[in-house]
Amino acid sequence: MVSVDGTTGPISIVLADDQAMLRGALAALLDLEPDMSVVGVAGDGDEAIRVVAATQPDVCLMDIQMPGRDGIEATVAIRAASPATRVIVVTTFARPGYLRAALDAGAAGFVVKDASVEHLADAVRRVHAGLRVVDPVLAEMSLFEGANPLSERERQILRLAADGRDAPAIAAEVFLSAGTVRNNLSAAIGKLGAANRAQAVRIAQEKGWL
Repeated sequence: MVSVDGTTGPISIVLADDQAMLRGALAALLDLEPDMSVVGVAGDGDEAIRVVAATQPDVCLMDIQMPGRDGIEATVAIRAASPATRVIVVTTFARPGYLRAALDAGAAGFVVKDASVEHLADAVRRVHAGLRVVDPVLAEMSLFEGANPLSERERQILRLAADGRDAPAIAAEVFLSAGTVRNNLSAAIGKLGAANRAQAVRIAQEKGWL
């Protein structure tokens, strides 16, 4: 069979999602497409990296929020280890920050999970053909949101603060002094225009910056 980009054989796909029921249903639906074949599935980012390395698929559909390495980190690793594999991030969380992070990680597409299977299958074909597919609403939102203002260290500390840890506990986790942690929290709060750390965490999460 000739696919849309002129190559022979079905488009091979790996699915990475921590929700087993959704993963199984999506795999079954995509397997019904005459020009597609699901060759592997994964329940977290680390497993996705291993499955892609073993199967070398044409396309990997990648969730963002998964145990272990998240979808963004897994995308970076997959693009480095298997450059021919094109990654489409498929997520429930329609946040502009996630879109920017996914594209920066090397993803070729970004689709929200409430899209139809037909839309997702079309995205797979287009990405496999060398094109980029981005949810148009998110693309417009990202233009107005601007880039993530937080440094990697500030993001790390805010993630830990989101779990309710105080400065000394965060400091022990990241091998910094409590004063340095407080300085990073203050900087993050200022950059986000927040009143306190709880509000800073909420703003960063809503924008997909954590």
